[in-house]
Amino acid sequence: MEIKKNIYCILFLLTILGVNAQNNAKFVNTFIGTDGTGHTFPGPSMPFGMVQPGPDNSIEGWNHTSGYQYKDTLLLGFSQMRFSGTGIGEMGNILLLPFNQNKIKYKNSYHKESEKSSVGYYTLTKKDGIKVELTCSERVAFHKYTYPEKQAQLLLDFQHGIQFLNDSLVLENIIKIENNTMISGYCKTKGWVTKKYFFTIHFETPFSEIQELPKGKKQNAPIFKIDFDLTDNKVLHTKIALSTVSIEGAQLNLKSEIPHWNFEKVKLNAEKVWNDYLNRIDIEAPQKQKEIFYTSLYHLLLQPSNIADVDGKYRGANDAINNAPNKEYYSTLSIWDIYRGAFPLLQIIAPEKIDGIINTLLLHHKAAGFLPIWTAWGQDNYCMIGNHAIPMILSAHQNGFTGFDKQEALKAMIETSTQSHFNSDWELYNQFGYYPFDKLDNEAVSRTLESGYDDWCVAQMADQMNDKENSIQFLKRGHYYRNLFDTSTQLFRGKDTNGNWRTPFDPLTATSPMNNPGDYTEANAWQYFWTPAQYDVKGMKNLLGGTSAFTKKLNDFFTIESVNPNKFLGQEAMIGQYAHGNEPSHHIVYLYTFSDTPKVGQKYIHKIINEFHNNTPDGMIGNDDCGQMSAWYILSSLGFYPVNPANGEFVLGVPQVKNATIHLKNNKKFTISTSNFSEDNSYSNTQKLNNIELSKPIINYSDIINGGTLHFQMTNQY
Repeated sequence: MEIKKNIYCILFLLTILGVNAQNNAKFVNTFIGTDGTGHTFPGPSMPFGMVQPGPDNSIEGWNHTSGYQYKDTLLLGFSQMRFSGTGIGEMGNILLLPFNQNKIKYKNSYHKESEKSSVGYYTLTKKDGIKVELTCSERVAFHKYTYPEKQAQLLLDFQHGIQFLNDSLVLENIIKIENNTMISGYCKTKGWVTKKYFFTIHFETPFSEIQELPKGKKQNAPIFKIDFDLTDNKVLHTKIALSTVSIEGAQLNLKSEIPHWNFEKVKLNAEKVWNDYLNRIDIEAPQKQKEIFYTSLYHLLLQPSNIADVDGKYRGANDAINNAPNKEYYSTLSIWDIYRGAFPLLQIIAPEKIDGIINTLLLHHKAAGFLPIWTAWGQDNYCMIGNHAIPMILSAHQNGFTGFDKQEALKAMIETSTQSHFNSDWELYNQFGYYPFDKLDNEAVSRTLESGYDDWCVAQMADQMNDKENSIQFLKRGHYYRNLFDTSTQLFRGKDTNGNWRTPFDPLTATSPMNNPGDYTEANAWQYFWTPAQYDVKGMKNLLGGTSAFTKKLNDFFTIESVNPNKFLGQEAMIGQYAHGNEPSHHIVYLYTFSDTPKVGQKYIHKIINEFHNNTPDGMIGNDDCGQMSAWYILSSLGFYPVNPANGEFVLGVPQVKNATIHLKNNKKFTISTSNFSEDNSYSNTQKLNNIELSKPIINYSDIINGGTLHFQMTNQY
């Protein structure tokens, strides 16, 4: 009897442990988004990690901005860092390619069916018989090659890199062969940014011979062929540590993070760390939906990257070396994209990272004189428009984060908005109350509208800091968008210095600086019309003539057919003029909440979730852009989205999962629950927060972070 009792107790404990020990990492499919225009990659990385080792199929072209495309069969080798989901490529430095001298014709090919990946791990088998396995810590890539013979060969290429508008990547380099197990050095490269990286490469097995190969045209850095005599296990382990600061910094990173040669230990640690983040949200959903959801969460957490060394040193925007607060300095900040949904979502599921990100923005301002626009390896590439670090700062302040200097933050916001810099000509902007297209012949309308949102954010921050003068001034600027409203077309339209509208005017054709220059940024006049609605829905309704006119405008937007949609101009995943494949459209479906027909928005949310996202390599339509596309999917699956990403509010849509739980700090939980949830019941009549029916379909960040329950009553009534 006692034995049976003990068995029951053990089974009960195992059941409890099984419930609590979630493993949401098993649902991650790292190949989602690697085919088509998602531009993600399958190689390992740590959450917010500096390194991302993985396979490179090509170093050029829009399809290979991460270095990888799922359908490719050519293998150049395995480089150490990359971006996820961007429209322009960078990084891809220090390429390693193991090869079999006896099967040289198979050097750059692999068995596609052998390619496998999971969080923190990637593997394939090359056609010359070499099995490749990759894992990593935050700052150190770990490669494991199993050869068919004891005699092994390796190409080590310092010239390699993912290129953008250039054909000579390496500007200068110092490569030192320290001994027969270690190579260290430094490279300065010019791509999307000009950057310096320092490294140390350690081999577990000493090499028997190293030979520098002849340099090709425009090659400035060496490529080595290295020979090894392996032991009976035929395994070559290699570790590559990186630093923005120095070789010594790279060596300290390696010693601190992976001082051993236990590949499996590093792999298991990566999975453990990933599960700590992925288990912060639990959803009740079918397997397919879980795969899309947790892969989206995985992609969200890949960046921004902490590029500070383990001792906190980092190289800033002015090339100076400094110590980062709390040893955090973040880059791969695709700010034009992530300020919209990704950054508000990070404040919910990774709040411990927010102060570090904001302090990074302020440190960049100190070094460069203005807040960053888009940083890679700590350097600004000035990509996209606006100064959307401003709403990120306001958002963190609004939501109660206190680990940064608020006065310094306001000062940085004001200086960024008053001292002209790249893509921001404040003298011109203030003289006319808009950017005139005859003085600014590209993106004039989009820059005006996006600057207006930043201005509104500065006004709110100034008001909360009791700076009434700046609050009034910037609120006035926040209404400049009205100066470009054309009553005849009911759209925002390019205007010159004499107040004349641009003619001819084609509201359906998208423009973009690199492909089809015009007044809009990767969008058309219809798509940019809704930009001021991020912060001034009331003002937009007044322009149009009231809520009914606002509703009609939305209906027109979602039903007017596209004309020759071009993915290079952001025209992907279209519903009428709504382009889910690019960020300017992401908030628009939630504007139906403020219309006469909110359930129309719920219908479109359901359609977007089910038709534009899949658990396949081509299951992401449009660049993920450092997690923004993924953030939209996560938030919309949970039932809300920040139309205004800076004011702490989330507008309710309709949940796409039956139940979900967000695990917060201090053992708090925020639960999303539903009644009558089914495929047919895809609408919601009523929503309750903590059992109290909401009078407005809006919840606040504080409602979520303090814990509670959000309940949706589902129905099939449209």
